[in-house]
Amino acid sequence: MHIKKGDTVIVTAGKDKGKTGKVLYAIPKTNRVIVEGVNMVTKHQKPNAKVQQGGIIHQESPIHVSNVMYYEAKTKKGTRIGHKFLEDGKKVRVSVRTGEVLD
Repeated sequence: MHIKKGDTVIVTAGKDKGKTGKVLYAIPKTNRVIVEGVNMVTKHQKPNAKVQQGGIIHQESPIHVSNVMYYEAKTKKGTRIGHKFLEDGKKVRVSVRTGEVLD
């Protein structure tokens, strides 16, 4: 997957198109990510030992990784991510738009 936990991404498709947020979790098995403040759903929570008070909870739901792009704060636009090998043989992620190393 080209997106990692902690990356800032912009949503390119769906009801939250244009929103930006930080990736909270990456789920490579299903090619999905959970982005802060994006794809909010309501969940009815029963009270239990963990959660003393029940009620309606708003939380983020996973979104497919193909619907997000890495967001560059410098250009204020989304960019695709490529890979490049450095002189010491290390593989790093690179912004396709600017050619800048991301990691």
